[in-house]
Amino acid sequence: MINVKFVAIVGSNANQSVNRQLLQFMQRHFDDDQLDLVEVKPFPMFNENHPVTDPEPAVQLAEQIESADGVIIACPEYNHSVPSGLKSVIEWESYRLHPFKNKPVMIVGASKFAQGSSRAQLHLRQILDSPGVFAQVFAGNEFLLGQAKDAFTVEGDLKDQGTIDFLTLCYNGFKDFVAMHQAAQEAQA
Repeated sequence: MINVKFVAIVGSNANQSVNRQLLQFMQRHFDDDQLDLVEVKPFPMFNENHPVTDPEPAVQLAEQIESADGVIIACPEYNHSVPSGLKSVIEWESYRLHPFKNKPVMIVGASKFAQGSSRAQLHLRQILDSPGVFAQVFAGNEFLLGQAKDAFTVEGDLKDQGTIDFLTLCYNGFKDFVAMHQAAQEAQA
């Protein structure tokens, strides 16, 4: 399997985030590939009245996304939906900049509740499919980590081998999706 470069967006601005832990685990576990973690913290809330230029974090992220093979978003669930910080990042990246257009995206999520971030992931899929964003969201094999507060060791590793195996299956499926997407793009060029 080919080595890839992914931008991995931590969808939470919390200091102690199980979604950050999940991406950090993925970064270590899939260390043959490059996963660059990006935080939503430095982004101001989206405001279309912002001056003519976009905020620097939005410009930097757009450049990172454009140079990556794909994007992984770790989406928490707040009040059965996507956190406002993550939504704001996507709004910045679809207002004047459009780096998600035709970019493969995988959604993962962790939650302290049993259902993981299932409702938020559904909303995020709809957002990523909207006009101005046009992401190519990887379907199937949703990775929903429930009871996440108890899922990690003190070192930050996932405890359950079955969970690790399923995450690996999802991740490898996403890599295959990225390879197919790249082949289709090259065939159209």
